[in-house]
Amino acid sequence: MKVMITYSSQSGNTEKLAKIIYDHIAGEKEIYPIDEAPPANQYDIAAVGFWFQAGKPDPKAAEYLASCGSDAKLFLFATHGAAKDSEHAKVGMAMAAALTKGAQIEGAFNCQGEVNPKVLEKVRKKETPPVWIDDADSAKGHPNENDFAALKSLLDKL
Repeated sequence: MKVMITYSSQSGNTEKLAKIIYDHIAGEKEIYPIDEAPPANQYDIAAVGFWFQAGKPDPKAAEYLASCGSDAKLFLFATHGAAKDSEHAKVGMAMAAALTKGAQIEGAFNCQGEVNPKVLEKVRKKETPPVWIDDADSAKGHPNENDFAALKSLLDKL
């Protein structure tokens, strides 16, 4: 199987997941930052990773996902400050899938990612803080070994 892993990472959290995927899967594989990635349909499956900005995939990832048509098979993965099973995370992952032009979503994984303290300071000062802000403190140290193990377990089922 020919696999491509591509990712957008602001603070390194999503890049960590991308490297775990790359190291864990067998077969022919390539890894790219999202702005260097070839079209997803050139692979048997493409793992596309992103971070959340305003509750949805960051702009670079959103653009890439929008380029994926019905002939692409995708595995989506993301990091964010919200709790893993929060409504915020569920909506963000659904938005990622909806951005594609009918790509086949083979699986998805998301987990918390530690938020840059400067970003936290800035968003806490907003008149209306984002919905994920209450979860941000629990994101410290993520992704961690438990997150990596959960990701590997999910990959083994693909």
